[in-house]
Amino acid sequence: MDSAVPSTPRVPFKLVLASIAGVWLAYFALTTLRGWLVGLELFDALLWRRCLVTAASMAVTLALYPLVRLLDPRPFWIKVGVVLLIALPASALLAAINQAVFADIENKVVATIGEREGLRIRSDESGNLLVDPLDREAEAAATPAPPSPEQARGAPGEAKPAITINAEMRADNRLRQLVDVALGRYYLLLAWAALYFSLANAEQARAAERREGEYRRAAKASELRSLRYQVNPHFLFNTLNSLSALVMTGKTQAAEQMIQTLSTFYRRSLAGDTTADVALDQEIALQRLYLEIEAVRFPERLRTRFDIPAALADARMPGMILQPLIENSVKYAVAATTRPVTLTVVAREMNGVLEIEIVDDGPASQAGKAGFGIGLANVRDRLAARYGDAAHFASDPLPGGGWRSVISLPLERHD
Repeated sequence: MDSAVPSTPRVPFKLVLASIAGVWLAYFALTTLRGWLVGLELFDALLWRRCLVTAASMAVTLALYPLVRLLDPRPFWIKVGVVLLIALPASALLAAINQAVFADIENKVVATIGEREGLRIRSDESGNLLVDPLDREAEAAATPAPPSPEQARGAPGEAKPAITINAEMRADNRLRQLVDVALGRYYLLLAWAALYFSLANAEQARAAERREGEYRRAAKASELRSLRYQVNPHFLFNTLNSLSALVMTGKTQAAEQMIQTLSTFYRRSLAGDTTADVALDQEIALQRLYLEIEAVRFPERLRTRFDIPAALADARMPGMILQPLIENSVKYAVAATTRPVTLTVVAREMNGVLEIEIVDDGPASQAGKAGFGIGLANVRDRLAARYGDAAHFASDPLPGGGWRSVISLPLERHD
């Protein structure tokens, strides 16, 4: 199982950057679209300043990321509380940046809008905002009147403005505007934090799925290994019985040959991963060794025939999957009669399926006993553990005598 999976998975940094860019580019696009639809004055001048504010907003949000990332393993209510707190100064900073960037153009925008509405808007030295209707100015220029004491304090020939917004009121309006912008940025920062935590939860869910998959694969490997280990003792038990019979009957040369062949068989069958698939030609080679061992016991009765196309030599299959089936044929067909018995192993491909057939022509009365051993159950269990419903296994007596077993599994080749 992969131990590199962290206990608290992190959102990939590229995805974090993409989430930050996505939130603020959406803000930029919507604000620009709104300005275009309502026909804001000095659109181009506002546009590049908005770009600058958007870039600054991305930088401030990125600066918040390390703090937010520390909250990944924390409970949900702690995440919410901390984000609500740390977003406050960040939103105030963004509002201040916004006000500073647009400060130099604010008066121009106001004056342009005033002209469109028939007003002249200007500021005096004290910071007061003075508003005059343009038609009143024209009238005053055409018929100048003696200046009053209040007008004397203004420019020569200038009438008293129709509306005066003092500096204190303007400062109060700026503060209100700052708070309004800060609240908007606060909402956007919270929206990004919510998006980030959603991505973090998704990463944790994917990590949990990966761990679950690793556990399932480990459990399946253990099951396959257990089933594979059932085959070896079962086969060894039968072989030792055969070897004992040879020794007891004084067939020492045949016993020695069986021991040597048995040694070769186990050296090959136990090499490599017991849960890994093997090539069809390797599996057939192992079964030939086994049949050589049994041929020592039944030199006159055991006949074999293999029909394995060369095109299927690299087809993958579970190792030793044929062993119990061939053992059954030897035990219940060859050993149960005194006449020769032919054991046939055929492999074929049918519509992307590898089909392996094992047939013997032994006595029908003995063949029926084969279904009650560990062998057939082991084959079924191993196929189910490895392929699920994609593999099929059938084992039945033949009408005229003998037994036929067929394994069908997906055709997979060595990469």
